Amino acid sequence: MSTTAENPTPAKPRRLIVLLPLVIFLALAALFLYRLGSGDPSMLPSALIGRPVPDTPLPPIAGLTRYGATVPGISSADFKDTVTVVNVWASWCVPCRDEAPVLMKLARDKRIRLIGINYKDDPANARSFISRFGNPYAAVGADGSGRSSIEWGVYGVPENFVIGRDGRIAFKLVGPVTEGNLEAVLKPQLEKALAAR
Repeated sequence: MSTTAENPTPAKPRRLIVLLPLVIFLALAALFLYRLGSGDPSMLPSALIGRPVPDTPLPPIAGLTRYGATVPGISSADFKDTVTVVNVWASWCVPCRDEAPVLMKLARDKRIRLIGINYKDDPANARSFISRFGNPYAAVGADGSGRSSIEWGVYGVPENFVIGRDGRIAFKLVGPVTEGNLEAVLKPQLEKALAAR
């Protein structure tokens, strides 16, 4: 008959209310970890797939040459009527050094054109990088501020884009081009772009 005997149950709902945020947090953390572990991070989706390349003309790197000729900058016209790989790189980027020999190998394929976007770099350092590792690029645009790379949807360097003959972005590879993903990922995407008319 006392009032304490009548209220033994309110403690249980309070415990559930206190535990509810913890349960929600654990569920979201499990979902995050599952999504993080599933899939290849180098193949992040891009909202630009299927869209025309961004209209972001870039000036050349001052003093950069290839085969004795000045290497031009980039304009939207560079992406018409040829399959192009755009490589976003920087001299301060360690993975860019690792991918340099693979890009030199890729540049030997005369069916495609390799273009570079030099991201937030000092021109002297960019020229030194090319001098040391070789120049696979038919054109290189200097993106000193990084604004043009943002238009391309770049998360960081290196990143690579396959552009079809129609001037539209067909594929995006986040991270360096390696021997493994060159054969397994990038070349099949290039063949697909080359086959399209």
